[in-house]
Amino acid sequence: MDKTVPGKMELVGVTHVVDAITFWAQNVSDDPAVERMTSVLSARCPTARRLTGNPCPQKVYGALFSEDRCWYRCKVQHHDDDKFTVCYIDYGNMELVSRSSLVELPEDLQTGCLAKKYRFWGFHVNSDEDSQHFVQGKIFLRNLIYGKKLRIQKKSVCFDGTILVHAFQGDLDIGEEVMKMKFAKLSIPGCREGSNPTWQDPLGPWGLRTPERASQGDTVQAGSQVLVPKPRPAFPEHVPQVLKEKSTTTALQPASLLKKKLDQELMEENERLKEEKSAQHRSALLLGKELTEAQTELQRMKDSRMRDAIEIQKLKEDNGVLRQKADELGKQLRDVQQELQVTKQQVTDSVEVADKRLETAVGDRLGQLAQKVESLRGVREACARGTYRDSLLEAIDIVAHNGISSPASLEKLEAVWREYDLAQDMVKACHKREDLEELIEKRNGVRRMLAVAVDDFIQEVDGLPISKRMDTLEAVGASLTTVFGSFSMEEVGDETFERFRQWNSQKQQETQSVKEGTDETLKFLCSWFEKVVKFFSLSSESPPPLSVTAPLSVTAMGVDVLLQRAELSLCQELDVSLAEQNSRDMEIVSSAFHRVMQRIGKEQSLLRAVREKYLLNSQFQEEVLRWQDDTPKADQLFSIKKRIKNLRSQLRWRLVEQGSLEEAEEVDLPEIEKKNTEIELTRNALFQEIGLEKEEYRKLAVLARGGFPELPLLYHDADLLSFMNSEGLVVKSLDRDLFASVPLRELSSRRPLVCTEFQGQQVVLKGYCVDAQSEASTVERATQYYRASMFGEEQKGLLPLLALFFGKSDPMAYVMVPYIPCGMLQLVQNSSPLNTSEITAVMRGVVLGLRTLHGSGVIHGSLHPSNVFVFGREQGLLGDFDFTKDPDQRVADPRMLAGALSLVAPEVAQGEPPSPACDMYALGCLLLWLHFPEVKFALKPDGCLSDTSEMKLDPRLRILLPQLLCSSSRRLAASDVLSHDYFSGQ
Repeated sequence: MDKTVPGKMELVGVTHVVDAITFWAQNVSDDPAVERMTSVLSARCPTARRLTGNPCPQKVYGALFSEDRCWYRCKVQHHDDDKFTVCYIDYGNMELVSRSSLVELPEDLQTGCLAKKYRFWGFHVNSDEDSQHFVQGKIFLRNLIYGKKLRIQKKSVCFDGTILVHAFQGDLDIGEEVMKMKFAKLSIPGCREGSNPTWQDPLGPWGLRTPERASQGDTVQAGSQVLVPKPRPAFPEHVPQVLKEKSTTTALQPASLLKKKLDQELMEENERLKEEKSAQHRSALLLGKELTEAQTELQRMKDSRMRDAIEIQKLKEDNGVLRQKADELGKQLRDVQQELQVTKQQVTDSVEVADKRLETAVGDRLGQLAQKVESLRGVREACARGTYRDSLLEAIDIVAHNGISSPASLEKLEAVWREYDLAQDMVKACHKREDLEELIEKRNGVRRMLAVAVDDFIQEVDGLPISKRMDTLEAVGASLTTVFGSFSMEEVGDETFERFRQWNSQKQQETQSVKEGTDETLKFLCSWFEKVVKFFSLSSESPPPLSVTAPLSVTAMGVDVLLQRAELSLCQELDVSLAEQNSRDMEIVSSAFHRVMQRIGKEQSLLRAVREKYLLNSQFQEEVLRWQDDTPKADQLFSIKKRIKNLRSQLRWRLVEQGSLEEAEEVDLPEIEKKNTEIELTRNALFQEIGLEKEEYRKLAVLARGGFPELPLLYHDADLLSFMNSEGLVVKSLDRDLFASVPLRELSSRRPLVCTEFQGQQVVLKGYCVDAQSEASTVERATQYYRASMFGEEQKGLLPLLALFFGKSDPMAYVMVPYIPCGMLQLVQNSSPLNTSEITAVMRGVVLGLRTLHGSGVIHGSLHPSNVFVFGREQGLLGDFDFTKDPDQRVADPRMLAGALSLVAPEVAQGEPPSPACDMYALGCLLLWLHFPEVKFALKPDGCLSDTSEMKLDPRLRILLPQLLCSSSRRLAASDVLSHDYFSGQ
């Protein structure tokens, strides 16, 4: 609630009228704040968030006012569905708006109202809100004060925040005017409704209310006073001292005498004031009339002076324009004189040049004619070698004739293949061995039919010149592409060939006609020159006959005409031969070319398909048809498994014997050495048999994926499906106790690592704890990595997996990888750090590994210095990861550090799931750490690298690092990093 200061005058601007005694207004001192608020709202509200849900009555929103389409602050009074009744708190008016016209405002705009609600003190409205009299009172007050400035004197404040005031406009008391029009009544204590207030003298119980002089913008005539009833002051200390003194004296007098005396004094005072007011009014009217006349005369003089000034200014402008035109005309005259002089000189030079040309006119003309003849000779020689039209016509003949269509046996072959595939699908879907024999027999019957169809197809294709035809089409297509460029795949009909033939025939006829005309003209010119030569030959014994001299009688005319005709013929043929094609010609040639290329493409596709089917069916004939009526056996595999079982038993027995010898009281060293040799031989034989077993599994897997899907069900004991699902990675014949291993204690901080030998290669066995639930997911993740490392485009960037097996006596999974002595990047950096060129070579291998994994949909999530291996200080390998954990668990590894630099991407640290981008962030951190291992970098919260201008970095690396240490959306992929200048030179 505002603190009121009784008696203080304020200047306000009225913004809204509620009823005959209530209005909203803004303090004029708040005008700058209103302008700033309007500017801020117009800038922010169009892009602010629209209101969603139910509004809060205490919150300030932004609303689009329907009349001027501007934004103002408001509060929601109540709402119904998507319609909201709002009150504009800076103006006071209310309006019904839709949800689309309401926006949320930020905290800095949630401030107090710039407009306040005022009510005339001591008044109340006569009628109900719905009555006509109420509306008329509101309109009266609106016309009187809306948009104008008032002086107000605060009296009190209601509990709802409405401020009770006396309001003045000049000397006019607004409350009095409303009361005079009977739109409001006094509600002052002691004044009953319907009675007129009594006017007291300035010393009476109702003190004289004299408005203070108006502030800037509100003029009041000096000395004007208005007698208005003044209610009891809001504060007791403001009661006039006279009232206090008279209250003690009048209380002692009789009531009737006191009333008569007061009435008499009041009447006298009213008469005196009326006379003073009337005199002041007459004086004001007289002064107003004199002021109006003076203002009129002053305005007339100003208008006259303004007209004179305008006329003078116009004359000055006209004078300036005339001067400017005179200057322009003078300049034009000088320019014309100069041009005339230049023209005279040019005419003189032209006459001299013409005289010189006349001296060599015949020679020059004959020289030009000779140049055109030479050009035409070159054009004819080029045409003789063949034009683009000839090439296109020849191509049309090639694709339109002698084409190879689809073999007749192909349709039957495809039908039998569909029947064979259906039979194979039925065999694959079979899960009961007792039903398998019948399905295999049916499949074999279809296979015999397929063998016949394959043989017919191969024989027919062997008789087709497919290779020769493909070479011809390839040559024709390359030749046309060289001449015409690329072609459109839009379908064009064969009728374009006939159009092109007709157009080409017409062009040949036109060219031939022009060529014949040129030959005839040149022949006649040559004949004329022969006669001239004979005429001018003085060595001739007899004078030439009259027929020879006849042309010389018209030499002046004949030479020019002959030369002109010859030149015209040459130019015409050159124009026809070298003329550019119009749109119609281009459309005909282009359509024919596109159709030729489409026919070539279709036939090439057909021939390639036939060739592919030929190769596939030939392979089928070689690999599958040798099992015409039989199924491959797994006897060899079971035989190998039996030998492996015997060798494992022998190895375990010899290990027991070795233990007994070593624990005997008397150690027999020769016998122990002999036993060690036997164990080594047995172990090598066992590992050799395991290799043979894997090879036999591979052969059976190829057959099972091909023509014999029944093998896994026929030989269930062989567990062929397990081998196929893991791509041969899982080796069930291996066990931990079969190896002679040496613990790697320096590397076994987190899991047991041992070094051993397998099939002549030094390997490392890494053990992981697994249970029945995690075993399947471990195999799946390891198989994904193995498949990517073995079958990806790049293999050298990943540390290869050699085998995966599970312990038979312990809940452990063992991963076998090659042993790289002292190859861990962390150890290399601790002992002998890599130089700049070695860092680039090693990390390029890591990027290759990441590209291979990401291309197979695998997220590494465990890229840190202990999982990068250096081979020969010139090649880097990305190590495998913990296959028992998913990417979310791997990125939480405490080893994801490089020095003091965290390798965890910022988006992962904030709770987002790992992605290939988090591997690229770790790559960028590793590059930074390798170049500055001792520096503690302070990365930004979003992972971006701070300014690197002061670091001594390779310029290419300075460009690369900000593209890796940045937000995930802008981070480079592995393929992009590999093609970056920093790595592309490797």
